[in-house]
Amino acid sequence: MFGRHCFKVLGLLCLVLAFTGCNNTQVSTIQISPQSQSLSAGQTVQFTATGTVLHGNHSPTSQNITTVVTWSSSTPAVATVNSSGLATAAGAGTTTITASMPGAASATATITVTASGGGITAGGTIVSMAIIPGSQSVASPGQTSQFIAIATTSSGATEDVTGLVAWSSSTTQVATISGGGLATAAGQGTTTITAIAANADGTVVTGTATFTVSGGTAEPLTALSITPGSQSVAASESGQFIALGTAGSSGLEENVTNSASLQWNSSIPAIATVSPSGLVTGVSAGLSTITALWTNPDNSVVSANATVTVTSTPAPEPLLSLTIVPTNITVGNLQDTGNFLAIGTYSTAPQVRDLTNTVTWISTAPESFPVDTNTGGSQGAAAGTVTAYGNGGAVIVAEATDPTTGSIQTAIATFDCPLVLPNPPITAGSCFEGSQANGLLVTLTVYNEGLNTAGWLVTAASATGTQDVLHCGPGWAAGGKAGGSVCTATYPLGTTVTLTAPAEAGVAFGGWSYNCTPTGAVTAAGPNSCTVQLGTVDSSNVTVGAIFN
Repeated sequence: MFGRHCFKVLGLLCLVLAFTGCNNTQVSTIQISPQSQSLSAGQTVQFTATGTVLHGNHSPTSQNITTVVTWSSSTPAVATVNSSGLATAAGAGTTTITASMPGAASATATITVTASGGGITAGGTIVSMAIIPGSQSVASPGQTSQFIAIATTSSGATEDVTGLVAWSSSTTQVATISGGGLATAAGQGTTTITAIAANADGTVVTGTATFTVSGGTAEPLTALSITPGSQSVAASESGQFIALGTAGSSGLEENVTNSASLQWNSSIPAIATVSPSGLVTGVSAGLSTITALWTNPDNSVVSANATVTVTSTPAPEPLLSLTIVPTNITVGNLQDTGNFLAIGTYSTAPQVRDLTNTVTWISTAPESFPVDTNTGGSQGAAAGTVTAYGNGGAVIVAEATDPTTGSIQTAIATFDCPLVLPNPPITAGSCFEGSQANGLLVTLTVYNEGLNTAGWLVTAASATGTQDVLHCGPGWAAGGKAGGSVCTATYPLGTTVTLTAPAEAGVAFGGWSYNCTPTGAVTAAGPNSCTVQLGTVDSSNVTVGAIFN
C-alpha cells in the first residue's frame, strides 16, 4: 500500500513539474464544472477541473487538469470525492468540493444532498434494512419483479425507503435492477440484489435478497483447459486432473472439474481410467489421452486434452500428497497481497516439508491476480504470493513434480478481492472498479458466433499499431497458414481495440456481439469494424463474437 501512494505522489510531482519547468509553463487559475449539484444519497457526479496555463511569452491556454489537482470535501459525511473528481453523496446536507494544486489558486463547487422521495420522516438514523421479499424467481429473461426496501431507524420506526436507496445486482448477466427496485431477468442463474442506504453521519446500511431466473440460457463456456497437461502414475495409483473453463462474454475462468456439465473420458480405459471428478487411475503400462468435454446449454461443446503415462510397476513414491496453506485468502484493497505455502507429505523422513519455493504456481486469472513462482528453489523468494489488481477471485494451483518418478501432485486454493459497495465506496480504497494500477494486461478473445466456417476473417492491430496482431478465421492465409477459430491477443489495460471484418467473397456478415461498438453501418457485404474498450477490472478478459452467416 505504501508503494502505491508513493507512485501517486511521484506522478503528481511529475505533472506539476510539467507545468512549472524550464519552459516557464504554469497553471494560474482553476475552474470547476459543474459549480453546484444536487444529489440524493448514493448518487454520484463527475467534476472536471480546467486550468488556465501560462506559456512564457505566449498566449495562455486552457487544459483539463482533473487528474492532476488534489480533490477534497469539506464534509465527507455529506459527500466524498475521489482522486479523479468523482463525488458520491452520503447523507443530507451541503458540502464544499475543492480542487487545489501547488503554486496555483484553488477552486470550489458545492454539493447539496437531499433525500429524494421525502427522506426518512420517522426520525433517527437507519440501523437495519430488509428487502421484501427475501427471494424471488421468474421463469425466463425479460420478466420483472419488484423489491421493496424497509428501513428500521434508531427510534424503532420502520419506513419504506425503496426510492431512497442505491440498488445493485451482483451478476448483471442474470438480472439488472432499476433505481426503484424493479429487477429485470437477463439470463439463467441466481444473483444477489443489494440495497444500500447512507446515513448523515457517513455510516452505510445494506440489505440483500436473491433473484433467480430459472429459464433462458446460462453464459456458455468458449474455452476449456486441463491442469496439468500431462502426468505419470504407476499401475493401481492415481493422479488428479483439474478442468478450468472460460466464460464467453466475461472471459472469467472457473473451476469446473466436478460440474455435471463436464464429462471425463480416457482414450484407452485398459491403460488408465478417469472418474467424473477428474481422478485418473493407472491400470496397465502405456499412454492414454484424457479428454474433458463441456456441453453448453445450446448443446455446443468445448473440449480439452491431457495425457497420462502409466508405468508397469509401482515406483517408489516419496511425495504422497500436496497441500496449500491456507485454502483461501481474502484481501480488501487493490494491490494487497497474500502468501500461500505449499506443504508436501512424504513417505520418508522428514515426512512434512515446505515446498513453496520449489513447486510451480498457477493463477486462473493472471491478468487480475498474478502469482509469483520460484521453481529454482531460492530461499526467501516471493513464491506463492498473489497480488490483487482487480475485483473478483481466482483459483490458485500448486504443482509439484516428484524427481524420482516424474509424477505430479496438485493442490488448489482461492484468492479473493471482493467488490465493496457502493462503487466507488465511501471509504477510499477497496477493490472497486476503475482503480486498478497501470501496466496490467488484458486478454482479448475473438470467435465466430455464426454458421459460416469457410472464409470469415477478423483482424486487429496491437496497441502500438502493429497490423494484424490478431488474425482470426480461415480467411487469413498469410504465411500459408489459416487463422484459428478462436483467437487471442494481449493488450495493456485501458486500450481501445478496433476489430475489422474485411469484405470476403461469399461471406455474409451479420453483426458484432453487444460489447463491441460498430464504427459505422453494419452491412452484409462488408467491410465492417467495431471498437472494444479494455478498461475495466470486470472485463480483464474480454471476449468478442462476430456473426458470419
